[in-house]
Amino acid sequence: MAGESVPLLVLAGVASGLAGSIAGLASLFSYPALLAAGLPPVAANVTNTVALFANTAGTAAGSREELRGQGRRLGRLAALAAVGGSIGAALLLGTPSSTFERVVPWLIALGSVLILVREPLRRLTERPTPGDDRGPRLTLPLVGAVLLVGLYGGYFGAAAGVLMLAVLSLSADEPLRVTNAVKNVATGAANVTAAIAYAFLAPVDWRAAAALGVGCLVGSRVGPVLVRRLPEKPLRIAIALAGLGLAVSLWLRAG
Repeated sequence: MAGESVPLLVLAGVASGLAGSIAGLASLFSYPALLAAGLPPVAANVTNTVALFANTAGTAAGSREELRGQGRRLGRLAALAAVGGSIGAALLLGTPSSTFERVVPWLIALGSVLILVREPLRRLTERPTPGDDRGPRLTLPLVGAVLLVGLYGGYFGAAAGVLMLAVLSLSADEPLRVTNAVKNVATGAANVTAAIAYAFLAPVDWRAAAALGVGCLVGSRVGPVLVRRLPEKPLRIAIALAGLGLAVSLWLRAG
């Protein structure tokens, strides 16, 4: 990685931290920045996963208000996501890079579309009456869904937060900002597990990871504060359109 790429990666990290903590799309900024810095796709992905550890730390620090009283729930979800993340990391390490390059645009496009249709999906899954529900229950469908999203997060992770948010919205009636904060920790668990494996077994560019991580820490710390104050819909649409544009550019590049 050339030295002139460091400022780009720091700025991309800030954008990733914001997008990840607000919309679950950190990789839509960080991954292309690593490609632009000259890293090949698989090296960019594993470096990205290691750098995004900073997102978990930043969002947890910025969401203390929303995470208060969620300890037991976070422990269960993080454990499930971590198991899925380790499986996803193993799949990536055993997958040829050519296969990875073909899959990535489809994953990004899927995540972007899910962002656009998230609100209709949430309305479809709303409970008609909250009743006396005291909190989320760890049902078998929820266990399976969290494991699968964790697996996806360990394998690549673009829009894994969106998928996790959709899954968690089925498990409890609560404000979106609370679900979003829990989502950040759960997806972070999958990411951290995969990052540990990549640190020892994959071609991580540590200089790029450090530059990206610094920006991620700043952006992810600010993101939860913005979630409490800014209108969500315009930002969500902008990120989704950017994601679709990225998917198209990667399709063209692969072709």
